[in-house]
Amino acid sequence: MITLTAPSVLDQLKALAQDTRYDLVRHLAQGEHCVCDLEALLNLPQSKVSYHLNILKEAGLVTSEQRGKNMYYALSREPFFRLGGQLLLDLFPELPPLTHQSKSVC
Repeated sequence: MITLTAPSVLDQLKALAQDTRYDLVRHLAQGEHCVCDLEALLNLPQSKVSYHLNILKEAGLVTSEQRGKNMYYALSREPFFRLGGQLLLDLFPELPPLTHQSKSVC
């Protein structure tokens, strides 16, 4: 049995950290696009665009839909809204208040 896990914040940040993928996200933020449109916008071959879109899809940041011969991609907005909050929670886990520190700072 194969168990799929949701992409972590780190997985999503890694996906966004590459220039081409970030550009793809910026274009998809304006609305749904087919791969051929994205090829023209980025001036890249279909294989490279599809490769980067697949990484974004695996990270849970985009969705795809086959329509005829064309594949259309759109942003999954909810992960973007959660990403900032989850990043902050990962970086700053709940710490006890200063009055409850076990070691004195003075």
